[in-house]
Amino acid sequence: MKGSTQLRSGIGLRAPHHQAVQEMKPAVGFLEAHPENYMGGGAARHALLKMRDHYPVSLHGVGLSLGGAEPVDAAHLGRLRELTALVEPFLVSEHIAWCRMDGVYLNDLLPLPYTEEALAILVDHVDLVQNHLKRRILMENPSAYVAFAHSPIPEGAFMAELARRSGCGLLLDVNNLHVNAHNLGVRPQDVMAELATNTVGEIHVAGHHIAEQRGRRILIDDHGGPVADPVWRLYRQAIQLFPDTVTLVEWDSNIPDLKVLVAEASEADAVRRDALIEAEYDRAG
Repeated sequence: MKGSTQLRSGIGLRAPHHQAVQEMKPAVGFLEAHPENYMGGGAARHALLKMRDHYPVSLHGVGLSLGGAEPVDAAHLGRLRELTALVEPFLVSEHIAWCRMDGVYLNDLLPLPYTEEALAILVDHVDLVQNHLKRRILMENPSAYVAFAHSPIPEGAFMAELARRSGCGLLLDVNNLHVNAHNLGVRPQDVMAELATNTVGEIHVAGHHIAEQRGRRILIDDHGGPVADPVWRLYRQAIQLFPDTVTLVEWDSNIPDLKVLVAEASEADAVRRDALIEAEYDRAG
């Protein structure tokens, strides 16, 4: 399936769609689930295991706080290992971010400064997780709204070095690239140019919210609407650079009817096909 124009995009599995997915069995490539929603067992886990019989599943974690200065929560990691063994996902991913301090979990994925010290901590934490799970994981680039006073390593170089030192893969969120380009002036093309093709295993697309604060327009990565046209254009570029990836459409707030989400995945499929065909013509010509 590498580079295939027929590779179908996946959708994020959210609780309001559990029954509809089981009944409709929509034509999508895979389902992505947040493992934190299924670690407790019960009806949610039962539903995920039923859907796994019909779709490949990826687990996209949000709670390990791998970019934080504190040690990784051993209990949380143990629950993730148990769920991973049960679900047997084809991908496991987390974030280049932190969300925990002094035992308190924050309801957000917070960026970290791109420094040698932060990189060393992140590499150690990723190594720990990969050793516990006995598998490679993917790490996703974060969205950001303010710049650090000291962050000397360019984002793309930071991601590339994380992959090189830890052996992890990368999850490229092109909506986050677009959000950061607007909010912080980081050029998405500069970030992508740093990444080795064989390290990028998945691409995310999502919607964002435009907010006005003190006369300044800010993009908020809320996953609360359709993918915006500039993000589709950036996705097209990303697919041409990283053709051997799978694509996931995220929609986490203002969750629509399942048919709307499936239509977004179909749009991602169409953009992917066009981008790969165009790249093939360019190579041939």
